[in-house]
Amino acid sequence: MRRLGIALWLAGAPAIAFAILAIAGWSYVWPALAGIVVSIAAAAAFALVWARDLDLLTDSVRRVAADESGPVPEAGAAVLMDALGREIERLSRRLAQRSAVLEQHRRADTLILERLPDPVIVLARDRGVQRANAAARTAFGDDIAAVLRHPGLRLAIERALSSKTSQTAEIGLRVPMARDVYATVVPMDPPLADGGLALLVLSDRTRERVVERMRADFVANVSHELRTPLASLIGFIETLRGPAADDPPAQQRFLEIMAEQGARMDRLIDDLLSLSRIELTEHQTPAQPLDLANLVSRMVAGFEPRLRERNLQLALRIEPDLPAVAGDYDQMAQVLQNLLDNAVKYGRDGGVLTVAAGIAPPGERWPARRGVVIAVTDQGTGIAREHLPRLTERFYRVDKGRSRAVGGTGLGLAIVKHIVNRHRGQLLIESEVGQGTTVSVWLPVPQGAPRPIDGD
Repeated sequence: MRRLGIALWLAGAPAIAFAILAIAGWSYVWPALAGIVVSIAAAAAFALVWARDLDLLTDSVRRVAADESGPVPEAGAAVLMDALGREIERLSRRLAQRSAVLEQHRRADTLILERLPDPVIVLARDRGVQRANAAARTAFGDDIAAVLRHPGLRLAIERALSSKTSQTAEIGLRVPMARDVYATVVPMDPPLADGGLALLVLSDRTRERVVERMRADFVANVSHELRTPLASLIGFIETLRGPAADDPPAQQRFLEIMAEQGARMDRLIDDLLSLSRIELTEHQTPAQPLDLANLVSRMVAGFEPRLRERNLQLALRIEPDLPAVAGDYDQMAQVLQNLLDNAVKYGRDGGVLTVAAGIAPPGERWPARRGVVIAVTDQGTGIAREHLPRLTERFYRVDKGRSRAVGGTGLGLAIVKHIVNRHRGQLLIESEVGQGTTVSVWLPVPQGAPRPIDGD
């Protein structure tokens, strides 16, 4: 109807002219009628072609405005507006090239952001996460939003956005594990293409802080723990050089005690060095797949001679098809070594030592995600409830005399705790006086865990 109205409007003037000529007798009727018909037909044809060209060009302009990819061939098919159509085609190609360049730049920006070694978070207008790079996702996982809620970090973000200048802050995070972070907030003015208002760069300074604390702790702890054996060695040496200089039996007895004290200091130094190495890498989650069933079997087999010495019976229960975990073979072997060593030392002679490994049962004890639990249970004298929260502290002993008598350094469970923390696991110690003690280690099972690799 619209095109018919346009045709009638275009043909109106000549048709009226022919009609007036016919009525006034200045022209024959039939030629005038023929002229009217031809005028209307020509006007209709022109209107149709013109309307078609206009529709084509309108659609072409719409596609260009919508930034649709690809050429616009319909624009060049215009008949009456071919020059305008060719211009629209050239404009479309230029805009497509410009869009391709911008998209390439956006991909390059995203790739650079993803490859940065430090965690980088792009902040949205609501101060939430617009996007985060691979380092941030690896370091914080699903806890990125919780990290942004840290009061010190939020204050730095607000200062940066209000002043339009970079701001820094040193913060201590507790999720997903304790770490010291140096945060830099860089405001983006104008905002990024995706609407990001600022970049948040989080540099992990945990290693440096741990080294600083280790130096202070090492001096304090070692000076305290080595004082007794060193005093004993000095006293025995003075005795051997004085009153016992000509007493072979006393010399033999003192030398045995000195050897024991020397071995104790050697074990203490080994445990301190081991703990220091673990603390330095505690913030780095292991990624190597680990076959726990194979590891538990090997470690238990290595304790068979000591089990026979204490007349202990072994109850080993390993569920079939135990899934692999992401773990450090040597460190998990150290965990089992310390747990089995404690169970043998403090277990009851002739009792049963139970080692179990299986899928963590659902419930309130363990996290909701899938995991594996290794539990070592002895039938010793047990530990009073008030001591349980402090068992993983360095050099904490329930019975100092007995611990030193059986060769304990007070660092075994502290080492276990830090290794379990590095593996993002959980440690649970349960004990009842007179019944025994159970130490359980929960480790997460990664989704789509690959086939485990045995350690040597």
